Amino acid sequence: MADNFSQILLKLSDTEWDFTYIDHDREIARAVVFDDDGYLYFVRAHRDDDFGKATIIETSGGGVEKGESLNKAILRELKEELGIEAQILSKIGVVDDYYNLIHRHNINHYFLCKAVSFGDTKLTKEETECFHLSTLKLTYDEAVLEYEKCAKTKIGRLLLNRELPILKRSKEILDNQKLL
Repeated sequence: MADNFSQILLKLSDTEWDFTYIDHDREIARAVVFDDDGYLYFVRAHRDDDFGKATIIETSGGGVEKGESLNKAILRELKEELGIEAQILSKIGVVDDYYNLIHRHNINHYFLCKAVSFGDTKLTKEETECFHLSTLKLTYDEAVLEYEKCAKTKIGRLLLNRELPILKRSKEILDNQKLL
């Protein structure tokens, strides 16, 4: 998929929790996923942990395993979290952000992916029992409203700052390619 859009490169700070130190980096692959009907797919998590009690929306994705490429990581994560087999269309960009509370620097690699088929998720015990992950199928406007609603919490604000620019760029690309 060729487009005239440059990749987003964002560097964000955690303004919700005080900085003390960072002791690890986490390489993460994430995706904005869409289907033939123009819907977007996200995960919803219900958290009650060190970050506080919050219900959040987030793009699907997770940590890149040792020796794994970014492309393989995102395709694996989409299958695990959403039950979706997908086609990677383009890289949207990279967002560096921080979770001061857990002393972590995140390097989020974002991709635009088209859903090819749907099946069962393969969530971990922690994802089902601790975070109660579920799939959200939303229009672009519904997704923006969900992010704004979740921004009433500290973790929700961090996610909004990280993901809304990616979501907006995704919509620009999809509109330009007449895919939505």
